[in-house]
Amino acid sequence: MKVLVIGGTLFIGRALVEELVKGEHEVAVLHRKPKHDFGRRVDNIMADRNDADAMYEALSTRRFDVVFDNVYDWERGTTAEQVEATVRHLGDRLSRYIFISSVGAYGDGLNHKESDPLAPDYHAIPYARHKATTERLLFRMHAQTGLPLVTFRPPFVYGPGNPFYREQFFWDRLRAGRSIVIPGDGHRLMQFVYVNDLVAAMMRAMEEPRAVGEAFNIGDSKPITQVELVEKLARAANVEPVLARVPRDSIQQAGGNAMEEPFYFGEYFDLPPITENIGKVTRMLKVQMTPFETGLKETYRWYTRNHKPRTAGFEFDDKLLALAKTGSPASV
Repeated sequence: MKVLVIGGTLFIGRALVEELVKGEHEVAVLHRKPKHDFGRRVDNIMADRNDADAMYEALSTRRFDVVFDNVYDWERGTTAEQVEATVRHLGDRLSRYIFISSVGAYGDGLNHKESDPLAPDYHAIPYARHKATTERLLFRMHAQTGLPLVTFRPPFVYGPGNPFYREQFFWDRLRAGRSIVIPGDGHRLMQFVYVNDLVAAMMRAMEEPRAVGEAFNIGDSKPITQVELVEKLARAANVEPVLARVPRDSIQQAGGNAMEEPFYFGEYFDLPPITENIGKVTRMLKVQMTPFETGLKETYRWYTRNHKPRTAGFEFDDKLLALAKTGSPASV
């Protein structure tokens, strides 16, 4: 099939493009750069997906069977209107339009089913608002025009090649014998999906007729706490972790921010919990989730071979560790 991947050069998109090429599909990648490193088998289309005119010029004379919409502009946001413009430039020959949304589309709350309402149009967090309003728009287009839509709502995606400073944040510190700062009591819930499982589901959605018109939660069935996350990351690295609990208000007063440097618990990792029920994706798309420990072992193997530390030092960690409660950090 002729397949377009919008945002195909990093992490999820890269893993997806590699699988599509293995499957002998005719693949094009649309991104903002004049070239990629996939080789001649993958076509390169340069355009800013937030620029409707540029997207029209790039896509108006091309036709695809399947489109994976896999990109979000973290600096400017990507709105429902911008996604709608992309869809309208793609013509009416599509057999699938597969949109990567997020668990964040629910806005907040735990244990969400796919049928639960998404975040309102006025939600305070732009990412949650954009993902939710975009999904609502796309499902209206599905109902009104027959757009062959499939959406996925992954939680935190992890795995080899992750460009976010997440798993690597902890391994840099664990391997250096550093204590790990735990925000608050460390009981905040997190949920994960292995990048290869997400890609496998995306590939299956190309072919499964029942997937059209459906949204899929995808990830590990059991959320874990922040403390459990650190324990599992440490186990993957064969290191005994040392934890230091620091109140969140103290972290904020010291200048800590979950969304930008200096990070104190991985990039974006200390956010209010949003979790989801998993089951539909395994029933309908026949995708089995990789056990978290197995996925972490594979990710750690990649890390030891490829990763370069993202920080020049641990000055901010030291600042926070000084704020920890009196006494030695608890050894776990």
